Amino acid sequence: MPTSSIGGLVSGLETATIINQLMQLEAAPQTKLKSQLSKQQLAVNSLQTFNSQMAGLATKAKELADPATWSPLKATSSQAGVSVTAGNAAPVGTFSVQVDRLATQHKLRFDDAAALGDVVVGNGTTVQLTLDGTTTTLDTGDGTLQGLVAALNASGTGVQATTVRQDDGSHRLVVQSTGVGAAQQFTLTDSVGGALLGGAVVTQAQDAQVTIDGIAVTSASNTFKDVVPGLTFTVSNDAVGKTADLTVARDAAAPGAAVKALIDQVNTMLDQVTSLTGYNATTKASGLLAGDTAVRAAGAALQQSLYPGGNQSMAPFGIQIDRYGKFTFDETTFAQALADDPAALAAAITGPQGFAARVEKVATGASDSVNGTLTSALQGRNSSVDRLKSGIEDWDRRLELRRTALERQFTALETALSKMQSQSSWLSSQISSLQANNG
Repeated sequence: MPTSSIGGLVSGLETATIINQLMQLEAAPQTKLKSQLSKQQLAVNSLQTFNSQMAGLATKAKELADPATWSPLKATSSQAGVSVTAGNAAPVGTFSVQVDRLATQHKLRFDDAAALGDVVVGNGTTVQLTLDGTTTTLDTGDGTLQGLVAALNASGTGVQATTVRQDDGSHRLVVQSTGVGAAQQFTLTDSVGGALLGGAVVTQAQDAQVTIDGIAVTSASNTFKDVVPGLTFTVSNDAVGKTADLTVARDAAAPGAAVKALIDQVNTMLDQVTSLTGYNATTKASGLLAGDTAVRAAGAALQQSLYPGGNQSMAPFGIQIDRYGKFTFDETTFAQALADDPAALAAAITGPQGFAARVEKVATGASDSVNGTLTSALQGRNSSVDRLKSGIEDWDRRLELRRTALERQFTALETALSKMQSQSSWLSSQISSLQANNG
């Protein structure tokens, strides 16, 4: 606990300033520890980011091995009113699709008009709604038109009711299904099956229909899925009565784009290694992770992942390393290899021992959350951070005791000087008294 000190009342010294200056000298080792802690924390943050990026590289390399990357299909439509996508199972070719009709809602437009407060439900206040073979009894409350609309809309049975106000102020009831397709057909009667509001004009719900190369097919919605294996297309009103040519073709550019994306990411990681561990001659500063063997080893392993072993080379597939240690990708060479022997190219890139697998192995080995080399390096640096924090806390206690001791010493000095000053004054008075008596 700090003690009170007399700030140079007797000595005239700037006691507080002297103590603070002495404490700065005493705290020099702690200041050094704080500087080390700051650098170590920056290093930890950089290493965490690098580790996350390496994990992302592992994911990217794994995705490259997906067969869809090597046999991607691109589907197009000649009609804007027909949108189409192709899965891996879709056959290559062109299909003629004539759009005959869309899937529609089921609708009842009732004949008799009424005021909203008029009772329109006979034989009690309940109605029977039958949709898709299921009959639901709905309580309209007071049996009025307004009560009927509210009961239908709150039922959750798949219908929506509204009224249309006519010029004379009366209302006509319209009820329609919320979904489309023939399965949405429904009936609405009173509790004993009697007609409501004089009966209704019915607009029958129907399934969508298209004719594919002369074969008529239907769908409960306006989307047709796997009518042709792997092919999904959706029709809209703009296409009704028209014929769309749906073309499925292989997208030759996709494999090259996927490989280039992986190589770009590898090069980004190599740039990170250089930045974190190298020396910048311009700024005359070393990277935050200079001397970190785990980061350097990860960079070297990534460069080595290019080589498949057995005196083989990736150059025939357009992938090489330049004199600066960066990967290069020749899209023309890659495209030619894909055209000449797609199976050989796929094996070299995505096979069990292929380029993507080698990159994934390196990236996973570095970033694995349990056994990764970068993970281990992070654990070591975090331990160093903990030790530095503990050392700083120890110095806090040490410095607190030292400040207390200094304050006590200066207080004692001031007290002693005060006593000496009092004694000096007394002696002076005694001497003056003696001189006066002798005179």
